[in-house]
Amino acid sequence: MSHPAPHPIHGVGIGLRTPHITQLIQQPDSAPWLEVLSDNFIHQSGLDLHLLDMICAAYPVTLHGVNLSLGGTTPLDTDYLQALKQLADRTQAAWISEHACFCHQGAAQSHDLLPLPYTADTAAHLAGRIRQTQDCLGQRILIENVSAYLTYKSSEMSEGEFLAEVLHQADCDLLLDVNNLYVNQRNLGTDPHAFIRAIPRERVREIHLAGFADQGDILIDAHNNPVAEPVWALYQQVLHDFPDTPTLIEWDNDLPPLQTLLAQATRAADLYHQTSRQ
Repeated sequence: MSHPAPHPIHGVGIGLRTPHITQLIQQPDSAPWLEVLSDNFIHQSGLDLHLLDMICAAYPVTLHGVNLSLGGTTPLDTDYLQALKQLADRTQAAWISEHACFCHQGAAQSHDLLPLPYTADTAAHLAGRIRQTQDCLGQRILIENVSAYLTYKSSEMSEGEFLAEVLHQADCDLLLDVNNLYVNQRNLGTDPHAFIRAIPRERVREIHLAGFADQGDILIDAHNNPVAEPVWALYQQVLHDFPDTPTLIEWDNDLPPLQTLLAQATRAADLYHQTSRQ
């Protein structure tokens, strides 16, 4: 089943989560757009595709995945990529995003998105796998910067410089996760402003906002809390560099009522529109 192409993605959307599907269908236009977790629907044992069709009839959507392991060395799963392409065609998703990381090696699967060493060889490797993915999907994708809890001694450049090189070599775009920038600043002492300066403005097509879990000496990118005040402040600065960039509120764990997500989206939209008027 296919749907007419949706309106362009703009403003502040929310992530589609199972407990909210019925309410979103019953209350169309609750948000300007929704991000669908592709891995929830890509397998035969996944969630109800009939409900997804109803969502896509009411909202523009994007697809966001966590299982490609673009930075890994295990050959890319072409069956998975074909299923993802079919899902993109079915939903008429505006774009597909994944993470600049690895998450499995052979049969070993990590439940975290694992960071990469920032080297020229790794950049070339990651860019090559992104190009292969884009060839299979027939479209450019977005890659997302990830949160990290360690650094590699072998790294030759900053995260921003590394991703800028990957974006150039792969001719792909960036999903800029502001929460991950702040988490890495707190955990690793990185400079989010240096990251932002390194990224070409025209490559940033989407922004993510989420909440973290504060463990005292470390922040965990748990997506289980409201967006923290320092992340809101950083988001406002990011908007000055990348104005009018569609933004998404992510919330995956300890999921609150839909109205809580929509209230977070409203706060982000106020900042979004303030910046676009300046």
